[in-house]
Amino acid sequence: IAEACDNHFGSLDTAREMVRRASLAGCDAIKFQHHLPYEEMLPDVPMSSNFDMPLFEFLQRYALSLDDHAALMDYCADVGIQYLCTPFSRKAAEELEGLGVAAYKIGSGELTDIPTLQIIAGFGKPMILSTGMAEVEEIDETVAAILPINTEIALLHCVSEYPARHSDVNLGFIPLMKERYGVVIGHSDHTPDIWTALGAVALGANIIEKHLTL
Repeated sequence: IAEACDNHFGSLDTAREMVRRASLAGCDAIKFQHHLPYEEMLPDVPMSSNFDMPLFEFLQRYALSLDDHAALMDYCADVGIQYLCTPFSRKAAEELEGLGVAAYKIGSGELTDIPTLQIIAGFGKPMILSTGMAEVEEIDETVAAILPINTEIALLHCVSEYPARHSDVNLGFIPLMKERYGVVIGHSDHTPDIWTALGAVALGANIIEKHLTL
């Protein structure tokens, strides 16, 4: 999965070019993000040091519209790559469901939003959930809440650093996840090279997600 994130900076043409490049590179899927800022955060949340503007303002300025997502889904179909998207609120998920998305990717920051995840699980589509911001007990709780509703879930081992340091990646958690949860396990790789992705596959990861820029 090529993680396009918001690296298009609101440009549909740039997003299309990211789709084209990901397809040419042999990716199976490319994932975007659907942000409705007023649904997911307060306007005055503290600003992190890796941004030049408040996140709320950034998303208002650069988030793709629902029409943009529909156009990207059509373009993905044209070039032969699977369109995926992460919703960051219940309303965003409901809008994506209206578009007919094939699956849902959940970011690790939303892993403990169980009421919203249960609603998404009820859509009956596969769910891929990143775990980078969660402790084991939180993953346990989320899996236990979703599996009775939807058994088509996958968990991604993830380190929520940008970029992630190799010394922090802890790939040994992947086989532990496979044993503990009995679902498809993958790796969301935030390092600046490919080596931890290769190691993750060697340890049994079935999904690799990697950030993409032009």
